[in-house]
Amino acid sequence: MSFLPVSARPGAFAWLPILLLVAGGPANADGLFTLKSENDIYSGGSDGHYTNGLEATWAFQTSPEHWLNDLADRLPGWSRNSLDGGAYRLSHQLYTPIDIGEKSLDVSDRPYAGLFTAGVSLFDSESHDDWRRLRSLNFDAGIVGPAAGGETIQRELHHVLDSEKPEGWQYQLHNEPVVNMSYKTSWIARSALNGLEVEYGPSLGFALGNLYTYGATGGGVRIGENLSRSFGIPSIAPAQGGRSFFLPDQGFGWYAFAALEGRYMAHNLLLDGNTFEDSHSVDREEWVGDALVGVAFNWDRWQLSVTHAWRTKEFHAQPESDSFGSLSLAFWY
Repeated sequence: MSFLPVSARPGAFAWLPILLLVAGGPANADGLFTLKSENDIYSGGSDGHYTNGLEATWAFQTSPEHWLNDLADRLPGWSRNSLDGGAYRLSHQLYTPIDIGEKSLDVSDRPYAGLFTAGVSLFDSESHDDWRRLRSLNFDAGIVGPAAGGETIQRELHHVLDSEKPEGWQYQLHNEPVVNMSYKTSWIARSALNGLEVEYGPSLGFALGNLYTYGATGGGVRIGENLSRSFGIPSIAPAQGGRSFFLPDQGFGWYAFAALEGRYMAHNLLLDGNTFEDSHSVDREEWVGDALVGVAFNWDRWQLSVTHAWRTKEFHAQPESDSFGSLSLAFWY
């Protein structure tokens, strides 16, 4: 591997913020660091469509002087009094057609795209005797296109793994800044089943921006031991991460989970193509659904979760639904 200046290596800068987040999170504050990898190879799927994602999240409780408290006070329906905490988030994702060895443009398959975003999240909750409500508000900004480094990352990774060389990145989406906001609220009831704890309930959400615009509804269930020490079901893009949480130094715990979510997709830049320039695009499906199953284990200051996802067709010419998996490792720092 050649060690060239960052400016001489297209997209190399996309890895630097993730390294900075790992090495230099809030130095004097406790926080939960989560590194999540999403890939179609985890589910035995083909190397295409949503082919790889990497997300680093630092979740923390906000001190009285933290700037997120001031932000919450300025947002309708939010306040510092109900704020549980927040998170900083960095994400990199790769999208390709199924046949990455094809040198000509396949107009029937989705565009090549690299996506890099940085974001911040606010969390709050409301607890009652036998149910609770969880909310998250997420703001993200970044870039799609060559500047996100998708071509460089996939080519170098496939070279190291001696995998098929991707040949169609010259047709990727053009550089375009992205700004997005998303919101999700969940209502969670508690019960017991054969000595195990059970949590279940519906959720509602939406996203608004030039990357994604959608409305979503769904529901999930968790079953396991000591669920009160943790909450949240690991999410899959385009949903934002950072809401899967557990208390440290509580011994061993586990839970299995399942979730369904349906979205009405009013806009998806990664399928609709660039906003201000002509680019390859496909006819987007307006209704898209996800099904998730998985398991999480937490012990002391660590948590490992494994998720399998099925997604319905995202565009008209897509021959079949997609499947991919997610591995997430979290630890208290």
